[in-house]
Amino acid sequence: MILPFHSPPPLFTSLLANLSNKLNYFEKSNRPQISSAAARAIGSSDVDTFTEKSGYLFDLSALEADSLNDYDVQKIAAIYKRKPFVLLRRLFQIGTTLGRWFAVRYVDQVRERSDQMFKVRAAELRKILTELGPAYIKIAQAVSSRSDLIPPSYLDELSLLQDRITPFSTEVAFNTIEKELGLPIDELFSEISVEAIAAASLGQVYRARLRCTGQLVAVKVQRPGVQATISLDILILRFLAGLVKKTGKLNSDLQAIVDEWASSLFREMDYKKEASNGLKFRSQEHGKRLAMVKYVIKFIMPILVIDE
Repeated sequence: MILPFHSPPPLFTSLLANLSNKLNYFEKSNRPQISSAAARAIGSSDVDTFTEKSGYLFDLSALEADSLNDYDVQKIAAIYKRKPFVLLRRLFQIGTTLGRWFAVRYVDQVRERSDQMFKVRAAELRKILTELGPAYIKIAQAVSSRSDLIPPSYLDELSLLQDRITPFSTEVAFNTIEKELGLPIDELFSEISVEAIAAASLGQVYRARLRCTGQLVAVKVQRPGVQATISLDILILRFLAGLVKKTGKLNSDLQAIVDEWASSLFREMDYKKEASNGLKFRSQEHGKRLAMVKYVIKFIMPILVIDE
């Protein structure tokens, strides 16, 4: 996206049954060559902790869910039913990561030091949710606004996830721009910031100047594979929600809640729809004294170009 600057259980049973005893090992693809402008902007770090541990770099063959236009749990389930190893590996990762944290919390209680370690454990939980990726960051962001649900120490830590997300590699971002817009960075922009000026759970923003017009713009790039990893995590969350529902301790339909939340996430990741809505709003509000931007649709899903 470019903005102008103005100064369920049966499914998992089937997946388990289809899991082969032989594990497949996946080789990393060689990164494509990038333009000189992109090369100048590459920082010292390559893959940040967020990207490395959030699941979507584990298996490039699992990115099929990135092509979905809308949230469709049946299609997502079908995709990962064909990839049981990917799903079970992610389940194992989430279970062990959160399990260690709960185990340490239990030890704190046994040693009667829970109060002393409260802030430390809150900080650890924030780090864990960050490492687990976009879906869990989104959950933390939602919970961080509910002071009636969580203690102040946890509220303070989780609130940091509203605007303090580690950006992913600039090399990856520039490769994405070049791939989706079909031109080298040098031909697209006369200048572009060497680092992201803002980063969120779903994407990040670079400051740039269009070579063709000289317009100063912001370039919003979606995290690679973000829709695939969110789709996978949603499937897992629906499974867990189904288990909770079976206990009969909650009257709410947790799976329906997960579905509603997932639909909103998919809409947020759809830059084409965002552009369409922006154009529609601008047309409806034409003539009013409002600060608005002009969307220029020259993109595929991960990139949205907006000119003034």
